[in-house]
Amino acid sequence: MSFLKEFDSEIYELCEKELERQTDHLEMIASENFTLPAVMEAMGSVFTNKYAEGYPNKRYYGGCDYADAVEQLAIDRAKKLFNCEHVNVQPHSGSQANGAVYAALLKAGDKILGMDLSHGGHLTHGSKPSFSGKNYSSFTYGVELDGRINYDRVLDIAKIVQPKIIVCGASAYAREIDFKKFREIADEVGAILFADIAHIAGLVCAGEHPSPFPYADVVTTTTHKTLAGPRGGMIMTNDEDIAKKINSAIFPGLQGGPLVHVIAAKAVGFKHNLSPEWKEYAKQVKKNASVLAEVLIKRGYDVVSGGTDNHLVLVSFLNKDFSGKDADAALGNAGITVNKNTVPGETRSPFVTSGIRIGSPALTSRGMKEAEFELIANRIADVLDDIENTELQKKIKQELTELAHKFVIYNQPTY
Repeated sequence: MSFLKEFDSEIYELCEKELERQTDHLEMIASENFTLPAVMEAMGSVFTNKYAEGYPNKRYYGGCDYADAVEQLAIDRAKKLFNCEHVNVQPHSGSQANGAVYAALLKAGDKILGMDLSHGGHLTHGSKPSFSGKNYSSFTYGVELDGRINYDRVLDIAKIVQPKIIVCGASAYAREIDFKKFREIADEVGAILFADIAHIAGLVCAGEHPSPFPYADVVTTTTHKTLAGPRGGMIMTNDEDIAKKINSAIFPGLQGGPLVHVIAAKAVGFKHNLSPEWKEYAKQVKKNASVLAEVLIKRGYDVVSGGTDNHLVLVSFLNKDFSGKDADAALGNAGITVNKNTVPGETRSPFVTSGIRIGSPALTSRGMKEAEFELIANRIADVLDDIENTELQKKIKQELTELAHKFVIYNQPTY
C-alpha cells in the first residue's frame, strides 16, 4: 500500500508521471543523476521529524543522540572520501555552501575573482544577479578561443584585481582544472583559494579528476550530480580556523535546523561512493562523455574546447541558425533531456543561449556504455541536422524510448 496514494492522489499521480518521464526519456543534463533507492529511503525516514540545531554533541535541542550519530557518520565518511580534515555536511545546497564560505571569510564589498558565467562558471562565483555579485565586488576570468583556461591570463587578471578570494571550479567546463596552478596564482596575490567541485566531485573521489586538496583552502560541493547522492551541499577544509568560521557561518549564520533526514541520505550516498564499484562507474562516466564528444565533432558540431576530460560536453551553435533554446526543445521532443547553456562568445540572452550542455552521469547510472552513447550522440546530431522536422523527432523518440526501457533506473548499480 502507498500511504501517499491513499492520502494525496494528486501528488501521487504526479510522482508516477515523473517516474514515467524519467524512465522513458534519456536524462542527459550534466548536473542530474539517479540516486539509490536506499538514499531516497533515508530521505523519507523518521529523521524528517527531528530538529537538531547546532552540531554533534553541541545541540540546542534534546533527543539528538541518534541525529548526532547520523551526522558524525556522514562527516567521517566524507573525510575519508575526500581525504580531508574538516567537513560540514549541513548546507542545504551547493549555493548555500558557497554563500557560507563568503560569509565566513569575506566582508561585504571584498573582491571575488571567479569564472565568467558564460564561460562555464556558476551564478555563485560572482555573477551580478547572484548574492555573490551583489554583496561582493566581483571580477571574472574566462576561457580562450580554444575553450580552455589560460592560467597565465588568470594570473594577469588577479594581479590587477588583487582579490580577497579566488574561486575555481565550474558548471560548464569540460576540461581538467589545474588546482596547483590556481594555488600558485592565489599565493602570488595573497588570496584565499576556494574550489567549488560540485560538478566533478564524483570523479575526484574516484581518482578520475585531480583533487583540490592539498591546494585549496576551502572546498565546496553538492552531494548529487556526479556523486549521485541526495540533493544537498557540503564544505570541506584542512584548516581548523577556517572550519570554525564555516561552522558559525552555516549555523547560526545562514541556516537554522539542519535537515537530518538529508544528512542521513548523504551518509548513505558516501557509503556508495566509497565502494570499489564507484571507481568503475566514474571511469565509465568519462568514457561515455568522450564518445559523445567524438561523435558530435565527427558530425560537424562545435564542441567547446574540442572534447572533454570529465562528464560533460558543451556544444556551441554560434555558427548555426538556431539557438540553444531551439535545440533543447527539439531534443526534448525526441526524448533526450538536455539544457540550453551559454557558451564562450555568447551573443544571445541567458533565456535563449547559443549552446547546450550534455552530460553522461545519469545514463551511466542506468548502465549504458560506449555503444549506447555512440547511438545517442548520432541521434542528437540527426535531430540538430534537421531541427524543425517534428516527424523525425517522434520517430527518434520511439527508438530511444525502447532503448531506455532496456536499462532499468532503480536497480542497484552494476557498473
